[in-house]
Amino acid sequence: GPVLAAIIVAGSTGQIGVGTVTLTLSFAIGVAIPLLLFALAGRGLIERIRAFRTRERGLRIAAGVAMIALAVGLIFNVPQTLQRLLPDYTAGFQQDLAEQQGDALDLGGLVTDENRDLDQCTNGATVLEECGTAPAIRGIETWLNTPEGTALDLDELRGQVVLIDFWAYSCINCQRSIPHVVAWDEAYRDAGLQVVGIHSPEYAFEKDAGNVAAGIRDFGIDYPVALDNSLATWTAYRNRYWPAHYLIDAEGTVRHISFGEGNYAATEKMIRELLAAADPEAALPAPTEIADETPEVGSTTRETFLGSAKDVNFGGDQPYRAGRGSYSYPQRQPEDSFALAGDWQIETQYATPADGSAGIRLTYRAAEVRTVLAGTGEITVRVDDGAPQVISVDGTPRSYGLLDAGQAQSGTITVEVSPGVQVYSFTFG
Repeated sequence: GPVLAAIIVAGSTGQIGVGTVTLTLSFAIGVAIPLLLFALAGRGLIERIRAFRTRERGLRIAAGVAMIALAVGLIFNVPQTLQRLLPDYTAGFQQDLAEQQGDALDLGGLVTDENRDLDQCTNGATVLEECGTAPAIRGIETWLNTPEGTALDLDELRGQVVLIDFWAYSCINCQRSIPHVVAWDEAYRDAGLQVVGIHSPEYAFEKDAGNVAAGIRDFGIDYPVALDNSLATWTAYRNRYWPAHYLIDAEGTVRHISFGEGNYAATEKMIRELLAAADPEAALPAPTEIADETPEVGSTTRETFLGSAKDVNFGGDQPYRAGRGSYSYPQRQPEDSFALAGDWQIETQYATPADGSAGIRLTYRAAEVRTVLAGTGEITVRVDDGAPQVISVDGTPRSYGLLDAGQAQSGTITVEVSPGVQVYSFTFG
């Protein structure tokens, strides 16, 4: 009863999601235990337990207070506030979920009657295909860039060509792809193209609407963006990558799917074909001319994560594990790796100095190097033997540039990190 009631209250606020359900169940179980004792023990047995009889009134009051606190907490959106303050509190749950679904996603996602035909599309095809009716956009927590947060419904967009772009604002692959999507929106909106951004978070901090809104402003995005915090639409589309583009014709049929970066010219050609088919009299502008900056596969250092949940590329001599630890740079550090110096606190999604400033050393291959940071403080960056560069971290979790050489090169970057700064990852382009 209490569990069901709590979930109903959460649903009425529109906040059902991983964090909400987890917190809801925690509260509800606490409420349910004493009530379950009342139901199972029976009045006669309870009366024979002297200790319980003397505390019965207090237990009933406590149960009632807990139920009221649960309802008030959900109404005032305490779970989301808690997540902003402690952005890692659902990471373990999310990791377990990803591990459970990993095999299915590798095979093309969770198949339903609604999305069964999506596998008729070929990733990165250069001609239009027929891949079934587009699944509905669902489970969206918030809409940005729509009048008063109004939700978009694909059925109501029939007659228009729709491009759905799955992305996350701190994803380097998405950051290189977004200029193409923004250009298509600007060029073809008046000709009947509707771009819809589905923001499906990779990190917990990417669930915060304020953080996403800041990213939207930084990238110059004017088209509607849906916060798919529970990955409901991601799952409905059997998606597997950031970024991913799904092109839908005026009848609501998926005609093209492209995972990852690249294939922009072919995608734009198909946008133009579908617009012409939907309205032969539409005046189409000249094709956009945004340079494709997708790096060649294997030409750069692999994306490096510092959280214990999926750390890769660690080149230090000590074991890399969650919790507090002291590290030192190795005498010989492998290529395409990172190492730590000083005292660090390693969390599931990020690492942060544990006692005073601490260092990171990268050996890299790339023309561009960026890092995802949160918290407040500063980092001091030195590329090879160059002069140090100080970067202030302003509190909003986002990607910061460390190197933009214009062409691929190899070298070493050292980063001194002040207390209060959280380091999530390094990306190479």
